[in-house]
Amino acid sequence: MEVKKQTVDRPLDYIERIPGGAIITTTVDRVFGWARESSLWYMLFGLACCAIEMMAAGAARFDLDRFGMIFRATPRQSDLMIVAGTVTKKMAPRVKRLYEQMSEPRYVIAMGSCANAGGPFADSYAVVKGVDTIIPVDVYVPGCPPRPEALINGIMELRKKIKEETRTEKSERVNAGR
Repeated sequence: MEVKKQTVDRPLDYIERIPGGAIITTTVDRVFGWARESSLWYMLFGLACCAIEMMAAGAARFDLDRFGMIFRATPRQSDLMIVAGTVTKKMAPRVKRLYEQMSEPRYVIAMGSCANAGGPFADSYAVVKGVDTIIPVDVYVPGCPPRPEALINGIMELRKKIKEETRTEKSERVNAGR
């Protein structure tokens, strides 16, 4: 009978059982990717009605803590910015400053129609037509306002993106001024 090798999805490529222990083989990129995706600390940055849904996602019913996500009130301790709501032109420089104060690697989720493209206020002279005109966005979460389930789906998509990103891609993105 032929013995099949056991493949594990994350973070390890292969586990071989031996008497008294196991041998694990993987790459450094996969271990770092697993660590980054499993411990996202997000900055609370609610600007409008989407912020209520973001708070609901962090509360007991949906519980973002089970994904290893801890909210931080300071940009220096967070690596994920969830822009939830309408960004006005007066607020835009502050959003950019907070993004620049975040340490690398840093990621952005645009939550809701207003953060994605201006929403119902797109014709206003005071509203930014999408947060991606100010800072680079990694994942867009549609809806007005999007449900907590949609935000969790966006976070899962970001986790996939982080997991697949290698160290060289990350350093190229950082050096390009992202």
